[in-house]
Amino acid sequence: MVSVLKTNEKAVQVPAGGAMLAGNLSLPQEARGLVLFAHGSGSSRHSPRNRYAAGRLNEAELATLLIDLLTTEEERIDQITAELRFDIRLLADRLVQVTDWLHMSEETSALRVGYFGASTGAAAALIAAAERPDRAAAVVSRGGRPDLAAPALPRVRAPTLLVVGGADTQVIALNRSAFAALRCEKELAIVPAATHLFEEPGALEEVADLAIQWFLRQLPA
Repeated sequence: MVSVLKTNEKAVQVPAGGAMLAGNLSLPQEARGLVLFAHGSGSSRHSPRNRYAAGRLNEAELATLLIDLLTTEEERIDQITAELRFDIRLLADRLVQVTDWLHMSEETSALRVGYFGASTGAAAALIAAAERPDRAAAVVSRGGRPDLAAPALPRVRAPTLLVVGGADTQVIALNRSAFAALRCEKELAIVPAATHLFEEPGALEEVADLAIQWFLRQLPA
């Protein structure tokens, strides 16, 4: 698995309410859209899985923003309490604020936005998509918990792809339930024999392939 981002990547600071969130923005030349990552519980923008996926998306001429939805101090508190990572309302509110920041930024305002959410981040992404229907063009969930966004699911308009590992049986059941509640264009893809983190050989590559196909279809040039 190669995690090097091949486009120009720069650090950004995004205001979100009273917090300042750290992110890494990669903008390929002639980018056809932007994918905003919402990582899962206990992860960060430095996650090798998300950085690998971002690199593959950049190769497909999609810009990416990897962002931490908690501040450094909040991460420190969460390491002790493990509560903030499951505060889906807080994470979704911040994702909405980051989406608004992208819309106001000169560099990214013209780009349509897709969300790539993992674990609890997928629930935040779906809520943000429901609350910003005119700005959210697509959602991909990798091993996500869309069930945690249950009240928002019928309001999601962005085409949504749920990707789950074939050996992640409990999460498959949760995704199937959420899939039934979605009223938008949708697909459920199961990667054979993969577990929750898609660590098996070729599994993460298949997730990236599925995400690229979905975003390129929903974020046309």
